Amino acid sequence: MQPIEPTESGSPIRDININIRAQRRQRDLIDQAAELLGKSRTDFMLETACREAEDVLLDQRVFTLDAAAFQKFQALLDAPPSENPKLRKLMATKAPWEP
Repeated sequence: MQPIEPTESGSPIRDININIRAQRRQRDLIDQAAELLGKSRTDFMLETACREAEDVLLDQRVFTLDAAAFQKFQALLDAPPSENPKLRKLMATKAPWEP
């Protein structure tokens, strides 16, 4: 991903339009969240969309292994986890929203 180049004022250069149609309730929801964060609708939507796009792309990364490396990788995935008392305690703790 290419870095965003700021202008002299420190704001990024925005030279492309993205137009979308939305339902009134969707716009109102977006506006409410943006206002809560002190952001404009545009800034909120761009930041949120870019964060989601990065997550999607990162989830799709592919790596290749030769047969021996794949077998080792598979064995690591299949092996039981090592003892971790902190993780065991965390997994035994009720979530705050559970009764």
